[in-house]
Amino acid sequence: MAAPPPNPINKPRNPKKHSLKDLKTLGHQLLSSRTHINNLPLLLTYISPNFPPQHVLESLLSLHSFFSPILPDLPSSSRSPTHNKDNDEPEADVIYKTWLRSKFDEFVKSLVDVAVSTKAEDALKEVVLDTLMEFVKTGNGGRFNSAIYHRFLVNIVQSTESLDFVLELLGSKYFKYIDIRYFTYINIEKFAKNLEVKDISDGKTESGDKVGESDSSLELSIYKIHYLISNIPPLEDPKQNSDYELWGGSGFSVKKGELKGPSQHLKTEDKDLKSEKHDNDVLSAGNYAKKMKLKFTKAWISFLRLPLPIDVYKEVLSNLHQAVIPHLSNPIMLCDFLTRSYDIGGVVSVMALSSLFILMTKHGLEYPNFYEKLYVLLLPSIFMAKHRAKFFQLLDSCLKSPLLPAYLAAAFAKKLSRLALVVPPSGALVIIALIHNLLRRHPSINCLVHQEDSNDTTDNNSEEEGGDNENEFGASTNIAGRKAGIDHFDNEESNPLKSHALGSSLWEIDSLRHHYCPPVSRFVQSLENDLTVRAKTTEVNVEDFSSGSYATIFGEEIRRRVKQVPVAFYKAIPTSLFSESDFSGWSFKEEESKGKKPENVILNSSGDKDGCCTKRQRVE
Repeated sequence: MAAPPPNPINKPRNPKKHSLKDLKTLGHQLLSSRTHINNLPLLLTYISPNFPPQHVLESLLSLHSFFSPILPDLPSSSRSPTHNKDNDEPEADVIYKTWLRSKFDEFVKSLVDVAVSTKAEDALKEVVLDTLMEFVKTGNGGRFNSAIYHRFLVNIVQSTESLDFVLELLGSKYFKYIDIRYFTYINIEKFAKNLEVKDISDGKTESGDKVGESDSSLELSIYKIHYLISNIPPLEDPKQNSDYELWGGSGFSVKKGELKGPSQHLKTEDKDLKSEKHDNDVLSAGNYAKKMKLKFTKAWISFLRLPLPIDVYKEVLSNLHQAVIPHLSNPIMLCDFLTRSYDIGGVVSVMALSSLFILMTKHGLEYPNFYEKLYVLLLPSIFMAKHRAKFFQLLDSCLKSPLLPAYLAAAFAKKLSRLALVVPPSGALVIIALIHNLLRRHPSINCLVHQEDSNDTTDNNSEEEGGDNENEFGASTNIAGRKAGIDHFDNEESNPLKSHALGSSLWEIDSLRHHYCPPVSRFVQSLENDLTVRAKTTEVNVEDFSSGSYATIFGEEIRRRVKQVPVAFYKAIPTSLFSESDFSGWSFKEEESKGKKPENVILNSSGDKDGCCTKRQRVE
């Protein structure tokens, strides 16, 4: 353990008495001669969000100008002030440089406090961030200083404030550098593991108000980590000759002992980072690119183990198949996360379907209950969901395999046709497209188009023989003896094997021929063709209907050219809604209800004393 550096200089008691002009003078004196080194602790006291921004900025500029040229010559934070074996420097100079190093660490700590403070102005935070990143660039012997960067990110994640401005500034200005991305992934992995352990320990020990405060703090930290990890630009293929830009200039180097220091903040450097680097080991831009995929994978897997808020959960699922899976070293590592999400149900399952489908089709993931879960997702609410377009396209792709069992294809066709009765017209259009493709791909379910029940007078022997003869697809091989007009499909059954879809028919599709919406009634006529003849038919592109709505249907109708337009023409202005010839034998008059009621008049049930609307009985 390093001995504490000597501090012969006392801080002034009343720093607030110095004006801005005094601070400029103190800064010039510090830069001009070593005899004014006593001004250093004084200027450090003004690096605080409690002082006016002008005073903070003036002190910052003076201290930055003082430390920048001497920083490469300062010893590491872990070196003892009496360590004089590597060079022939006098002991007094070693002690002096060690003391300067401690003041530099104090300066960095003050800058971080200003950057994460809510009292500081945004303009001042931007200057502080640029100063910190300059020290990250050259603070380790002219190379990337991961300890300062780690300390900065730790304070951002652990802060109780949102710090949106600082996060946006960090992402927009510095995430284009490959070494910044590399160490950001390393730190995110570390943060996620620490938060996971903290969440488990807090759940066992805390209760009451402390639990609520801990949950809110954990949720805010997760939001910040998600912003960091989702705003790092994706890395290009390292096989391509891409020009990677380094913030640290010549790369990154780590020497033994440089990751440890007297401050507790410097002890939290990532262990994986220390184990991967050797003495004076320098990483070039190409080496960063080769190792980036592994760090990217570790960071995302650690992040997905956290208890994500529901809005973060949905945003992650919506972007996972495009922004994460293509860049993972082993995408199968996401199978646990995706299967848990798919089993939740509702919108979460719909959003997890895209990534799960990619793992199943491109990476060999086996999920036995996939179609059963997909069948359960077919609800009326899915036709009004935000991500319904992508869901219907994936549903069509999942049902494309010719190896799909007949009972399963029939169950999906029947379930969709039943939903066509209750969904909006845009939903009915996409259902017709899906059923059209199902009938064309699976000729074995074309019996659903027109399937009649047998007569009730069927032989009892054949009825007894077929009663217990259930085939493996869940549909009875003999539907004789059943009452005509009864649909044997069980719409409430969640298991397609037990839904008895093969014993039913698509009578719901026939009812759509009389749909009130013209596009639906016109489009359903496409199912009247013989879809078993694949050479004469083509599949319908579900994407053309998956994102439909009332607005799109109305827009297409008003753009549609109509050859014959019905016109209502009257020779005289009508005086009533209906003419008397439309209701022959009926009369509609108002009669007073005084005296004896006529026998052929039925009084209205309104019970008015003065009069009522009456309706005469029809004359036979």
